[in-house]
Amino acid sequence: MANIKIERLNNAFMEEISKILMLEIKDENIKFVTITGVDITSDLSYAKVYFTVLDQDKKDVTLKSLNGASHFIRGKLSEKIDIRNTPELKFIYDESIAYGKHIENIIDKINEDKITEEKNQ
Repeated sequence: MANIKIERLNNAFMEEISKILMLEIKDENIKFVTITGVDITSDLSYAKVYFTVLDQDKKDVTLKSLNGASHFIRGKLSEKIDIRNTPELKFIYDESIAYGKHIENIIDKINEDKITEEKNQ
């Protein structure tokens, strides 16, 4: 039963953090961030917030800005989500998107090589 509660909170946090970043943050480094997931600990004390950015060159600057704004975001979350103690937020860059793109490029290259071989035969 606790897992269902955590899953609901994960989804609610993901949605609300996205709204806060889009509507209430003034820092331009944070404007174009996509929240890809939230993982709240079972004791509700910490939340890992996974994100990705369009421009890979800005990922370090964005990570620093997000972690700097985490107290502001946490305060806004406590206003929007009814929970006794709002977890401490830790932002983590989500490498899975880049990894998936890398795998997709490898598959495309293999298919191109296969087509080239078939044409040469």
